[in-house]
Amino acid sequence: MKTHTFQIEDGVARFIYDDDLAAVTQLGPSTTHRVSHVEPAPGGGWTADMSPVGGPVLGREDPFPLRQQALDAEVRWLRQHLGL
Repeated sequence: MKTHTFQIEDGVARFIYDDDLAAVTQLGPSTTHRVSHVEPAPGGGWTADMSPVGGPVLGREDPFPLRQQALDAEVRWLRQHLGL
């Protein structure tokens, strides 16, 4: 079972986008912002660059072997540091 967390402040809802939540964006005007970049690492593996929200590059020194691992680390970091 997936868990989704929403932050609502001054009428603005923030959440980590997931296709399961696509209908939420249809409830009114919405804007989607990229807050990180999961990219292939030089030499193989994957990194999650959190710099758009002031964070580190996860996996920079030790890239994640699988893209999904980088995506999971990205979501964990966002939940821990941004409360999403």
